[in-house]
Amino acid sequence: MLELRGVNTFYGNIQALRDVSLHIREGEIVTLIGANGAGKSTTLMTICGGIPPRSGQILFRGQPIHALKPNRIVALGISQVPEGRLIFPDLTVQENLDMGAFLRNDARGIRADLDYVFDLFPILAQRRRQAGGTLSGGEQQMLAISRAIMARPSLLLLDEPSLGLAPIIIQQIFSIIEKINADGATVFLVEQNANQALRIANRGYVMETGRIVMEDDAATLLSNEAVRKAYLGM
Repeated sequence: MLELRGVNTFYGNIQALRDVSLHIREGEIVTLIGANGAGKSTTLMTICGGIPPRSGQILFRGQPIHALKPNRIVALGISQVPEGRLIFPDLTVQENLDMGAFLRNDARGIRADLDYVFDLFPILAQRRRQAGGTLSGGEQQMLAISRAIMARPSLLLLDEPSLGLAPIIIQQIFSIIEKINADGATVFLVEQNANQALRIANRGYVMETGRIVMEDDAATLLSNEAVRKAYLGM
């Protein structure tokens, strides 16, 4: 479904990604783990067109997308839930969700997806007329995920969805990620909470200083001694 081939991304003269190659099959949950500053978020931003790669290829369903603008990439079926949520704080919950569906013109489908996200997160239905900035951190994360779903992505990119949340909310968010995947969306999950991410993923990649240094099925990575010491605190 998605393939990165030898991707190199720079911030000015500073190289952030070094020959990154990875792939995601349709229907999977794939996680990218690594320390803070390893290049995980840059990987997602590069896929989404926010930081175009200087060299290498990004293919979505076999078609190159690395030269496309972000809005074209969204229209193809890739949506990102960014780190820090980045909702529109002065817009209501409903208006934030409307922004997620901005590129769509299928009114019936939009209504169906609105019902879907309100089923996933009933609290958002109760808060639909409330300004996004007045929501709790967990509610804002729910809103950010829902806004991305409103674009009806076939591939959902999640950047640190557990960041700054209480443990009970983290469990809820990861359960929802599994449900979204079961309902048909492929998921690429960037997460510092490696233990939780590997428990719901099919496969995983480990990134260090902009390079992929390890890849395997999630269960194998979860039991790998080096991964356990470096990322699981065991």
